[in-house]
Amino acid sequence: MTLASIYSAIGPSGCALVVVGCAGLYIALRTFFYLSLVWKNFQHGFLDLENTGESRCLRNNSSDNPLIAIIRDVVKTHSGHSQDIRAEVAYLFHRNFEQVTKSLCWLRLIAMIAPLLGLLGTVLGMVGVFRTIAAKAAPDPTQLAGGIWEALITTVMGLCVAIPMLIFYYFLLLKFKGFHIEAVEHSYRALELCQGAARPAFGAAASNHARPDPAGTCPVKAEREPA
Repeated sequence: MTLASIYSAIGPSGCALVVVGCAGLYIALRTFFYLSLVWKNFQHGFLDLENTGESRCLRNNSSDNPLIAIIRDVVKTHSGHSQDIRAEVAYLFHRNFEQVTKSLCWLRLIAMIAPLLGLLGTVLGMVGVFRTIAAKAAPDPTQLAGGIWEALITTVMGLCVAIPMLIFYYFLLLKFKGFHIEAVEHSYRALELCQGAARPAFGAAASNHARPDPAGTCPVKAEREPA
């Protein structure tokens, strides 16, 4: 089977659907593996740090993991001027996961245009059938069957591309929203841990400042004895 025979069987819309389907599959798999690696690295790089209570090093953490970067920036920003953690996480989430957001948009677009490409192939196939009928008084049934085949196969191909892409889209979208919830939750935990680590240091400084004079002198003047 040659490329020319495949093109004649599925038509231009079918070829476009093959390209779109391969692109969608690549985007879906790349996004899935990327999110999986991000979560695995987050568990190893942050959750272990959180469980051991060593969040004092979080501000100096230079990890390029997007989730860790979001929590680190939230801790820095919240300690400075921001008081709305959810809004800050939403902004940082969009900035750090911009590529994932674009990938999800492309998956959504592919799931929407695939049935339209299939419908276009159906229309083109039926146009070819009616053109053959108009050109010949007694058209060859095999020529009519070729146009009908193209009309039906492109419809099937459009649905076969759209349905899996829509499943991939909503699966990855739910996983992506779960990342957002984890970022908000662990941002609150990181702030609590940082504030809890800062309290003992502040208490130690206050106790050192209030330590009594080692000479034991009393600052109160002695009262004069009556004459």
